[in-house]
Amino acid sequence: MEVEEEKEAFPSNNDCLAEGKCDGQILKELNSEPTESFDVQNSLPEGKKEFVAPAVGMEFESYDDAYNYYNCYAKEAGFRVRVKNSWFKRNSREKYGAVLCCSSQGFKRIKDVNRLRKETRTGCPAMIRMRVVDSKRWRVLEVTHEHNHLLGAKIYKSVKKMGSGARSKLQSSSDAEVRKIKLYRALVIDAVGNGTPNCNATGGRKFSDHPHQLNLRKGDSQAIYNYLCRLQLTNPNFFYLMDFTDEGCLRNVFWVDSRCRASCRYFGDVIYVDNTCMSNRYETPLVALVGVNHHGQTVLLGCGLLAGETVESYTWLFKAWLTCVSGQYPQTIITDRCKALQTAIAEVFPKSNHRFSLSLIMKRVPEKLGGLRNYDAIRKTFVKAVFETLKVIEFEAAWGFMIQHFGVTDHEWLRSLYEDRARWAPVYLKDTFFAGLSASRPGENLSPFFDKYVHKQTPLKEFLDKYELALQKKHKEETLADIESRNSSPELRTRCSFELQLSKLYTREIFKRFQFEVEEMYSCFSTTQLHVDGPIIIFLVKERVLAEGNRREIRDYEVLYNRSASEVRCICSCFNFYGYLCRHALCVLNFNGVEEVPSKYILSRCKKDYKRFYVPDQGSYNVDSIDHMQWFNQLYRSALQVVEEGAISLDHYKVALQAFEDSLNRVHVVEEKQD
Repeated sequence: MEVEEEKEAFPSNNDCLAEGKCDGQILKELNSEPTESFDVQNSLPEGKKEFVAPAVGMEFESYDDAYNYYNCYAKEAGFRVRVKNSWFKRNSREKYGAVLCCSSQGFKRIKDVNRLRKETRTGCPAMIRMRVVDSKRWRVLEVTHEHNHLLGAKIYKSVKKMGSGARSKLQSSSDAEVRKIKLYRALVIDAVGNGTPNCNATGGRKFSDHPHQLNLRKGDSQAIYNYLCRLQLTNPNFFYLMDFTDEGCLRNVFWVDSRCRASCRYFGDVIYVDNTCMSNRYETPLVALVGVNHHGQTVLLGCGLLAGETVESYTWLFKAWLTCVSGQYPQTIITDRCKALQTAIAEVFPKSNHRFSLSLIMKRVPEKLGGLRNYDAIRKTFVKAVFETLKVIEFEAAWGFMIQHFGVTDHEWLRSLYEDRARWAPVYLKDTFFAGLSASRPGENLSPFFDKYVHKQTPLKEFLDKYELALQKKHKEETLADIESRNSSPELRTRCSFELQLSKLYTREIFKRFQFEVEEMYSCFSTTQLHVDGPIIIFLVKERVLAEGNRREIRDYEVLYNRSASEVRCICSCFNFYGYLCRHALCVLNFNGVEEVPSKYILSRCKKDYKRFYVPDQGSYNVDSIDHMQWFNQLYRSALQVVEEGAISLDHYKVALQAFEDSLNRVHVVEEKQD
């Protein structure tokens, strides 16, 4: 059913309410005259644009949201809005389609031509046509931007006539509604970047002018808007949150696409907060949350654009991620040494182990110590204290020797490092699980996730394009590793039963790392008992290691073994650092006649079939009879496993697609029975 309407945007109280929500300063703007000038030739106001122009494909949660958005856009552009047509379902008043047009659309009816009221209709073609789609959202299907008349400030005279009742109604509008409309304000093309003069003459970014809002260059807001809109349309489980200042300026953004969101479920136990772009003042204020998968590859768990390195921004980012993963706390969080990060993590993840990245600390050694007189000798002593000590007492002695011998007692960076030693020195972290993100051996390095895709001068718009390329490359690498692990058997290099056992379970890459430990068992030439305490035995394993100058030296490793509890723990703590047993622990197991690695030391996250059999959310067995959102989330997660398996090869794809079609037909049968 089609209804012709003659509703203009400003005269009614409700429409004034929509107008007031535009700027988040409800009454203030309604009581002031507009100050923008207008370009007569192009019929568009000069200066900043707070609202992006309507476009085909835009979606809104409700008709009111769509109407309010177009009304706000019209106010800025200099025209009023009228509802031209509405469509309703048969036998109900539920609206499913509408056309919003410029108030100058059409012409007066013949019987009204002679009335004294001044003619304002010009047959203006400007309009948007929209309707409800399958997702229950209102989608814009057709847009005409051109007007055939001048646009300007005079049309707002009627707004100042608003009565006290309407103003009272404006003041009582909820904060939630205001924040929703602020979303429209943030996603704009702004001539000077986010509505504030925070860019220099060349368009570069300044970091000190507005530390509490996102620094954007011209076109950045449009790029963010286009990206989010596209992912919403193409990515069914895409998640994002936006943070605004009280003035409606964009402050922080966080997003996770569907595949990264699935990775959070599998590999969110250990997180590395990659804030390289923030700490090094990159053009793109990016923070990436990174994990490691069952192939030892880094995977993206979320991305954020932050206003600055503040406690508030980092706290907001972590809370956004926690919302995305339904409150699933990480076991370990690795970060740069940053007070703001430390405070935010203590607030949001109080039960997680917060550790500092040893890789980043080692990278800063030349910068922080390079100016010292005996730099080379100091660096060697520093490296030896960090990587070659196995006990706390050894580390303390080596550090004390370095400080005293080279006279660097007052060196500020070394002093602060020592104060934080329990968060970064490997000798203190043996009970912390790192899953391979520890970089606790010399030469190991944690590279930025977007390394080679983002440099210091990469603009935000370019990053959003490269973001897709980087993820495609990462996903392809993971898929190829899955195929290789499942379809090929690794070559065995020894007769050790441990090697054969785990060649059938581990992914190809993790097995290669474990295989190296098996081979290095032959460098361990002595395993003897040191101490016996009931079922617990302490063994001493001697190993020949390659030292400086290609000379061999002997090192001692203590290994705890408890046969009754199937427990084996080496002082090197390879298992917690990397996720598999070391050569010393394997020697002790072999010495005691154990032929298989105990199951507790074969982590599921290292297995080739981990994602196939692991169900992240065990709540699927406790289905709420009325919670539709719970149904959707659990169905989606189950379907995603089929999607990931189906993308491995063409044969997998055909089988998965047929399974989906069969499932859908069975669902339709249930629906027909209910009818």
